[in-house]
Amino acid sequence: MAKILIAEDEDSLRRFVARALEMDGHEIAHAGDGADALEQLQSNRYDLLLSDIRMPVMDGIELATQSAKLAPDMPILLMTGYAEQRERAEPLMRIVIDVVAKPFSLPQIRQAVAEALTAQAA
Repeated sequence: MAKILIAEDEDSLRRFVARALEMDGHEIAHAGDGADALEQLQSNRYDLLLSDIRMPVMDGIELATQSAKLAPDMPILLMTGYAEQRERAEPLMRIVIDVVAKPFSLPQIRQAVAEALTAQAA
């Protein structure tokens, strides 16, 4: 399956999403903010970046922009619970597969990840 990096500052949500994706057989790495995620992206290869938009240190918009430079073929899926954050992501839609609205269910995030990975393979 895929190697996925989850960048999410909320520990409980990060663990919730990680468990759901591990049930699908994916290998999961964690980052608590965008700067940590970027460091991991510089030293490891991932099949997908799943990132919250609103995070401390470096937000998901900046992380997506930097990630696209480091790994242009890696799909990026963003998550947010804020409408204005979704609007901020609009200019990134050429490098971001989708923006998933929070709150979401396990089936919804699993489906979004599956679709992002399928889109990347096509």
